[in-house]
Amino acid sequence: MEQSQVKEKILKVLKEDFVGVLSTVENDKPYSRYMTFFNDDFTLYTATNADTEKVDEIEKNRNVHILLGYNGEGFGDSYVEISGISEVSESPELKKKVWNDHLKAWFDGPEDPNYVVLQINPSSIRLMNNNGEPPEELTL
Repeated sequence: MEQSQVKEKILKVLKEDFVGVLSTVENDKPYSRYMTFFNDDFTLYTATNADTEKVDEIEKNRNVHILLGYNGEGFGDSYVEISGISEVSESPELKKKVWNDHLKAWFDGPEDPNYVVLQINPSSIRLMNNNGEPPEELTL
């Protein structure tokens, strides 16, 4: 498959599937949790509370792994695997960019000091389970 096709299919998954798994590392052990992701091209963002284990883990080891897609339909249900470097951001501009009404359940607004954004810059992205085809890696 050509890189343009891989890129298109990956962006489709990122656009349609918001809930995925974020994995971090603490003491050489993986820890995973479901998160809601937003994207700007291939950069991912997710909101979280500043006082969480994932923030502590990322501050010690910025390497993360994300799974997005796979809706349980089975064969051909594409998903993406993203390895990347995460950073914890308190940028007011980024917090406003990511903010949406669903976050009101956890935060008082984009100015809430407990609200931070994890920004994930991918180092590799693979398209998986694409109608039985082998995994395809996007050249970044």
